[in-house]
Amino acid sequence: MAILLVVHHTPSPTLAEMLEATLAGARDPEIEGVEVRVRAALTCSPVEVLEADGYLLGTPANLGYMSGALKHFFDTVYYVCQHETTRRPYGFYVHGNNDTTGAVRSVEAAATGLQWHRVRPPVEVTGPLDRETLAACTELGAVVAAELM
Repeated sequence: MAILLVVHHTPSPTLAEMLEATLAGARDPEIEGVEVRVRAALTCSPVEVLEADGYLLGTPANLGYMSGALKHFFDTVYYVCQHETTRRPYGFYVHGNNDTTGAVRSVEAAATGLQWHRVRPPVEVTGPLDRETLAACTELGAVVAAELM
């Protein structure tokens, strides 16, 4: 069975909604043969990353960058996983109050260094959520999970 690892930093109700919508998509009953594992960014280990076949990431945009927790995740796993996880699929979502540009750029830079393959553009949102954004999160989860079937 393929493993989809969801690594997130979820400090707000908005990000909790985005995470739940993403998980709903990844766990769609039509997607078979994929186990979804969920880990907080500060507790995810390199072993968990090595065991996974694909990744979903979630972060707030903090001061023009990904969250410190997700940065810690990348710092922890980078050298251990750099050559072992090449070309694995990933996707991510970002929430910011004003801007997500720097956070998106920083996540993509780390994933590019790991040579992961982004399967679709990130879900980016500033301000409050709407149905369209939550639907995009659900679709993101489903697409990345389906990539592992």
